[in-house]
Amino acid sequence: MPADKSVNSESIEQLKRDSELNMFLKRMPEGVRTSFSSQQLSSIKSAMKPQSRGNHAVDIHHTIKFFHYHYYYVFIAGRDLRELTRREKHISLLMKTAFTAIFLSFCALLGILVLYLIKSAMGINIFPNYSFGVWDWFKEVFLI
Repeated sequence: MPADKSVNSESIEQLKRDSELNMFLKRMPEGVRTSFSSQQLSSIKSAMKPQSRGNHAVDIHHTIKFFHYHYYYVFIAGRDLRELTRREKHISLLMKTAFTAIFLSFCALLGILVLYLIKSAMGINIFPNYSFGVWDWFKEVFLI
């Protein structure tokens, strides 16, 4: 597939005028720098472009001025569509297990608290002449 030499050299010169591509090429030895075709330079330039921001469920970008300096922060969150490695799958399983255990423990403790408050409201004493003080605290904070 023959290429027109004038078009090819013109597009190479155009690409070499690009500041970012030029800075990239200056870091290479002269022989390598001059050996790229226009198609290769064009591919390098497109590979150097920043990736577009994807669609995220949460995408927050802000700048904070602190004295004479500006600082930025980015918070993004969304569904991860990447394939996980074996280690990441193992960590994910551990995190799911830990979250489930914490959630079930919280629900169990909340259920025990509710049952204890119902028992105390009905005046039933499990241990005679002893109180944990939960019912008295609950009455002070929420009922009176």
